[in-house]
Amino acid sequence: MLETIDLGGIPADVVRKRIKHVHLSVYPPAGRVRISAPEHMALDTIRVFAISKLPWIKGQQRKVQAQERESPRDYIDRESHYLWGKRYLLTVVERDAAPSIDRQHNRIVLSVRPGTTTERREELLDAWYREQVKTAVPPLLKKWEALMNVKASKVFVQRMKTKWGSCNPTSRAIRLNTDLAKKPPECLEYIVVHELAHLIEPSHNARFVSVMNLFMPKWQHYRDELNNLPVRHEDWDY
Repeated sequence: MLETIDLGGIPADVVRKRIKHVHLSVYPPAGRVRISAPEHMALDTIRVFAISKLPWIKGQQRKVQAQERESPRDYIDRESHYLWGKRYLLTVVERDAAPSIDRQHNRIVLSVRPGTTTERREELLDAWYREQVKTAVPPLLKKWEALMNVKASKVFVQRMKTKWGSCNPTSRAIRLNTDLAKKPPECLEYIVVHELAHLIEPSHNARFVSVMNLFMPKWQHYRDELNNLPVRHEDWDY
């Protein structure tokens, strides 16, 4: 059951889950707050915790509300799409054969069967972007795992609405956002290093910053570059 609490004028949805700790999320585009909480935690305890995080919540809201968003995509001819930071024009070819995607000079050629829906075209391009990231990651992992003396157990690539990546220090698994394939290559490399750094220091504390400064001195530049780029248009369904 979804509950709602008031955090000094900011409404927040509370979702009960079989978890041990409280997790806060702020969702674009409006900055909606969602709190994932243990099933049996008292609502007052959840509220006190969330209120203690109000400065962080307000900062995240300002950030997501200010970030430029891509216009909705229709997946039609001559529509702009991006790969590794470069702009390509989409060419849609209808033919009675298995779907395929090919990059040709300044075009991304999407071949589909006649009558293929917009939703299916989007799925095909998403899968293609996922494969681009999966192909680019192994050499980055080989390089940075050796330099940082760490080892990720698994790497997953998937659509992520609120993060570019995540790391579970316990399982040593890393997750990367499919949309990183649309951004300049150094942005993917920065996120890989960022998540590997969490295998050394799980939190974003001073030690984490020191680790990033040691291995990637320009990491803040790459972070700002990534966060200033437009993000995917989403129809947000809570």
